[in-house]
Parts: sequence; structure tokens; C-alpha cells
Amino acid sequence: MSPLIATIIAGAAAGSLSMICAALVVFTARPAWVPLLVSYAIGALLGAVFLEILPHAFALTASPEAVSATVLAGILGFFLLEKLVLWRHVHVHDLDAASQEGHAHEAHQGRTGAMVVVGDSVHNFVDGIIIAAAFVTDPHLGIVTALAIIAHEIPQEAGDVLVLLHSGLSRGRALAFNLFSSMATLVGGVMACLALQSLQRYVPYMLALAAASMIYVAVADLIPGLHRRVDFRASAWQVILIGLGVASIHWAHVLIME
Repeated sequence: MSPLIATIIAGAAAGSLSMICAALVVFTARPAWVPLLVSYAIGALLGAVFLEILPHAFALTASPEAVSATVLAGILGFFLLEKLVLWRHVHVHDLDAASQEGHAHEAHQGRTGAMVVVGDSVHNFVDGIIIAAAFVTDPHLGIVTALAIIAHEIPQEAGDVLVLLHSGLSRGRALAFNLFSSMATLVGGVMACLALQSLQRYVPYMLALAAASMIYVAVADLIPGLHRRVDFRASAWQVILIGLGVASIHWAHVLIME
């Protein structure tokens, strides 16, 4: 199977499964499931980075130092990007506070929904690039990376739908916007796959940026949310599910290689 076809299948699977999960959240009203999915996603993301993506990136380059520097630069770059987004969000919120409270609240909710759709679309586009870079490198790496992306996409999309519902959208419109943003994974994957096949020497650095993205999402965006629940039972489930996430990547690798 060619990397392009594999990327299309993986991108479609990521979008479809995240949509199914989002629909379940919308129609069953079980937001309590999201933290459990987040814990599993953290393990899958970190497992994919340290057990699969970075070892492949190091094996494909004569300069491991350059790959490590790319990971560091990527993490710092994602930090700065998120800072800019947060600064913009707070700045707009402060301007809203100066206007009439009722209109400001409605405008803020509308902007929150729009920010979720735009931000999620960009994020899914990057996920598509990550999947493409992995499949261009090695089919086995592509499958494992796609599994980690899917594990991460499911709780992300479920949470985004909850935000869209909170911003005032109907269930149907929230799911429609979610479907639109999910398609960005497929678009990013196809575009990147076509480009990366002619730029093989840059693949290790693309994998390094993919690793940086996944590390940052797991450590900066997902893990802090888990620390809000400090009771023993919740913490134990978090540790177990993170471990299951890492183990699933390991066993996926073992099964694929056999």
C-alpha cells in the first residue's frame, strides 16, 4: 500500500472515530467519559513519541543533535504560539468587559465557538502532516502514529463539541462544525504526503516536529487537567489508563512487526 493511500485511510479513520465519539457525547450526555479518554490519550501520545517516532527520526539522520534541537525548538515554538493565542483571547475578553454585559457575554460565547473550530481545524491539519510523515518513513511507524493520533483525537473532539454546545450551538450544528474541522486531518495528510515524498531528507525533522507537538499536547495541555482531580481513586485510574496508553503503543508495534 502506498503512503498516500495509507495516509488517506488513517486520516479518514481519525476523523470518523472522533466524530462517532463526539456524537456519543452529544446524544448520551456523558462528559464524565472525557477525562478517562484523556488519560489514555496521554499514554498513547508519549508512548508513540518515545517508543516509535524519535527512535525512527534518530535512525534516519547522521546528526541526532540536530533532531534533538528540532524537538526543543518545536516545543518552545508551540509554547509561544499558545501564548499568543491566549494573549489574544484575554485581550478580546477584556475589551468585552468594557461593553454591555449581556451583549459581551453572547459575543464572547460566539467567539469561543469560532476559536474552537479554527483552532481545532489547524490542529487536525498538523495531525494529518504528522501521519503523512510517519507513513512516508515506514508503514509500521505510520500505523502506530495513526493509532496515537486517533487516541488523542477522540477526547479532543468530544471536549470541543461540549464547548461548542456551551457556546450556544444546537447539537446538529455542533456536530456539523466538528465534522468540518475533522476533515482537516485528511487534507493535511494528503498535501503533506505528496510533498514529503519528494523531500525525503527533511523527514527526520518533520518527525522531530511531530514528536514536539505530541509531547507538548500531552504535557502542557492534557496533563494539567488531570491534576485538578487529586482524590486517590481518580488518580489511580489516571495512572492505570496512562499505562494502558503506553502499553497499547508497545503491543501495536509488536503485533505489526510479527
